[in-house]
Amino acid sequence: MRIAIPDDYQGAVPTLDCYDKLSAHEVTVYRDTVQDIGMLAQRFFDADALVLIRERTAITAPLLARLPNLRLISQTGKGIAHIDLAACTQRGVAVAVGGGSPYAPAELTWALVLTALRRLPQEIARMKNGGWQGEFGVGLHGRSLGILGYGKIGTLVANYGRAFGMKVLVWGREGSLTRAAADGFETAASQRALFERADVLSLHLKLVNETRGIVTAADLAAMKPSALLVNTSRAELIAPGALVAALQAGRPGFAAVDVYEAEPVFNHPLLHMDNVVCTPHIGYVEKDTYERYFGAAFDNLLAFFAGTPAGLLNPEVVKRH
Repeated sequence: MRIAIPDDYQGAVPTLDCYDKLSAHEVTVYRDTVQDIGMLAQRFFDADALVLIRERTAITAPLLARLPNLRLISQTGKGIAHIDLAACTQRGVAVAVGGGSPYAPAELTWALVLTALRRLPQEIARMKNGGWQGEFGVGLHGRSLGILGYGKIGTLVANYGRAFGMKVLVWGREGSLTRAAADGFETAASQRALFERADVLSLHLKLVNETRGIVTAADLAAMKPSALLVNTSRAELIAPGALVAALQAGRPGFAAVDVYEAEPVFNHPLLHMDNVVCTPHIGYVEKDTYERYFGAAFDNLLAFFAGTPAGLLNPEVVKRH
């Protein structure tokens, strides 16, 4: 079987323990990022299966039309916003998804909160340049933590806030509000109220049509000048250009960001702002998480070609083969 794995930026996949599951097959791992359909079609032309690393590679109808041998896309994680599922089904390409873990992204979220509020990048750089204590950071105890979206990751982050003595405030859909209240957290009167009250506001929503641009310029303008906005979910949750403009205007005063509209990012306005901490979408980039993601993706791939498919989003495709 011929398998292609694109966009392995770090060359991490061949180092995983679970990679041995593919030892009997012809696997090509690409470390660079390619967006040109013609080049992608050339790379994937002989592939029987693709294993995708989260949303890094877009699978569109024009690309699928140039991949006559492709039978399966095995996705790491559950998100498929980058895959045209209808086009896959039409062309007889099965799409399988696996599971995930909320712990690594939740942990990075909290690391960014502490890093940004205690001004760690500035203080580390100052000390390396021969300086000493330069500016005040702020602590967390007694301050308000706003959580937008109370799913698995949002729940973990809310509990981290509780452990640090923060006043946790939640907003989201009705189910989120019900679960948050049952867990003993206060729920906001509205999304705007959440933004107005939070000293730290963390976004934890899935990117779907209903949530795209859900954070507006007016929401950001309602934040405190001292507040910190943290986004380890998806950049598109925020209206285009709104975060940069808001930070320039001073509301909120600070941001910590792990996600961007187009990735990988080598030049972005946020990278040049002193009141922003940026990381290169590493929320889930951690060995245990990778083993879990890729182990499931490889298992789904092997099961499909063994005639016992699992995790399929379009099982009707199997009946055609």
